[in-house]
Amino acid sequence: MNQPGPLLNRRQLIVGSSATAAAVALGGCGGKDQPIVRPAGVPVGRFGKKSTAEEVTAGIDLRGRTALITGANSGLGYEAMRVLAMRGAHVLCAARTLEKAAAACAGIQGRTTPVAIELTDFPSIVVGTDAVRAMGMPIDMLILNAGIMALPELEQVNGLEKQFVTNHLGHFIVGNRLLPQVQAAAQGRVVVLTSSGYKWAPESGIEFDNLSGERDYKPNKMYGQSKLANHLYVRQLAKNLAGSTSTANSVHPGVIMTNLGRSFPEWQQVAARLIGWTFMKSVEAGTATTCYVATAPALATVSGHYFADCNPEAPGGNMENDALAAKLWAVSEELTRPWLLAPVAVNGVV
Repeated sequence: MNQPGPLLNRRQLIVGSSATAAAVALGGCGGKDQPIVRPAGVPVGRFGKKSTAEEVTAGIDLRGRTALITGANSGLGYEAMRVLAMRGAHVLCAARTLEKAAAACAGIQGRTTPVAIELTDFPSIVVGTDAVRAMGMPIDMLILNAGIMALPELEQVNGLEKQFVTNHLGHFIVGNRLLPQVQAAAQGRVVVLTSSGYKWAPESGIEFDNLSGERDYKPNKMYGQSKLANHLYVRQLAKNLAGSTSTANSVHPGVIMTNLGRSFPEWQQVAARLIGWTFMKSVEAGTATTCYVATAPALATVSGHYFADCNPEAPGGNMENDALAAKLWAVSEELTRPWLLAPVAVNGVV
C-alpha cells in the first residue's frame, strides 16, 4: 500500500484521526472498498457516516455524569466537550496547558473544568491526573482523544518515537491513573480514538525492537503503528475489565477538518483546501462516533470493539491479535512503570 501524506491545515483543515480515506481520495491504497464485517452480538444502530454528535446524543440526559476528554481544546475534542456539556455532563477539558484548557472551557455553555495534561511529559500526566483524582468524583466517560499525526521527520521523547509516546503511551498512563474513577461510575466507559490508518502499521504489527523509530522511519508507518496500539490497548483493557460494569472501545472518526495533521507539507494543505470538501467529514459528523460510543444506552455492555460511522466493525488482522495486545500491554507497563498508579493486571494477574 502506498503512503501518501494526508491533508490538512492547522486548526481548520486536515485529516481527522485517520489518513486512510484521504489516501484513497488521492490515489493511495487503491482497489475496491472491502465489505464491512460486523462483529457478532454487537448492536448496529440507525446512525451512520453523516450523523452528527448532536443527533446521536439527542434525548440523552447526561446530568450528574462526568466526562474527561484529552485534547478537548480544539477539533474533535472540543466538539465532543461542547455536545456532552450541552447534554448536561460535567466535562473535564484536558489540554497541554491549563491556559489552553481554560480558554476552551470559556467558549462552552455548560459545566466544564480545565485540566493540564501534556501527553509527552509523563510527570505532567501524574500531576494532572492527581488533580482529577483529588476532585473525588467518578468518571463516566474517559475519552482519550488527543493525538499527533505523521511527523515528517523523526522526533523522539526519551528515546522513543513521538507518535507512539503521544498517541499510545501517554494515554496508557492516563488510563491507568484514572481507571479507579471510571470503575467508580455506575457504568464507566473508556473511549479511545484510533484510526483506519492502522492499516499503515508495519506488517508485523508493533515493531517492539524499533520503538525508537530510528530504523527506516516513515511518518505514516509510525502513525499507523500508534493507531494500531490504540485499539490493542482497548482490546486488552476490555479483557481486564471483564466482569465489571466498565467498558472500553475504540473509534475511528473518519477524515475530518481538524488540526491533527498540522505537520504535513504545504502542498498537502493546498490540496485539502481544493478538494477536501469532496470527501472529508465535518467536525460535527466526525465527533458523532465518539459521542455515540460514549453515551448510547444500547452499548452499555459492549466492550473491546472498534467503531466507525457509529457502528461496530471487525477489522481483523493484527487489530484482533490478542497475543500482540497482551505483549503491547506488558511492554507499555514496563516503559511507563514509574508513572503508573499501581501494577497493571493482565488477565487478572499482576
